[in-house]
Amino acid sequence: MNVNEAIEARRSIKDYDTSFSIPPADFKKLMELVSLTPSSFNIQHWRFVHVTDAEIRKQIRAVAWDQKQVTEASDLVLVCADIKAWADNPAQYWEGAPPEVANYMTGAIPGFYKDNQVVQRDEAIRSVGMAAQTLMLAAQGMGYDSGPMIGFDPAAVAKIINLPDDYIIGMAIVLGKKKSAPNPRVGKLPLNKILFENGF
Repeated sequence: MNVNEAIEARRSIKDYDTSFSIPPADFKKLMELVSLTPSSFNIQHWRFVHVTDAEIRKQIRAVAWDQKQVTEASDLVLVCADIKAWADNPAQYWEGAPPEVANYMTGAIPGFYKDNQVVQRDEAIRSVGMAAQTLMLAAQGMGYDSGPMIGFDPAAVAKIINLPDDYIIGMAIVLGKKKSAPNPRVGKLPLNKILFENGF
């Protein structure tokens, strides 16, 4: 499946085949692909919690409006972000780059992020969004279904997974094989309502 086909085929699935499990090697490949997602200054803010423990998944379902896909999908991934990743040894994000590039970028990171909590949070959220989309499209390309979720109590989930203080949960993603066909797409806005040339 090429990228265009994956985009066209991807749907947000809620009804999963409980007898199906994504092979560990395929899950690892998915995460390797996700690690190639772009991020601001190459900081890679994302941190993924692969929830494999059945009891923990039940606890999360209980604070996620009892949505069945939390426990019925093959895999549950919490896409989190380290808001302070910019301050964690910035040189590591430019290892292997030409020295002049590495030195410039490493020096620029604190200037962009320090003392700007809005930028710190916004960039972390942007990184989460891009990584999540990569994960869903990569899954679709490998023949798996997915569904992004924000319908949960973030404070409760944070407590369940022992989320560090400077981290946020961007969304959850369920992965697996759909049990039934999704409903037809509806309500998609036409291009003339979302695309503008050179301004509004």
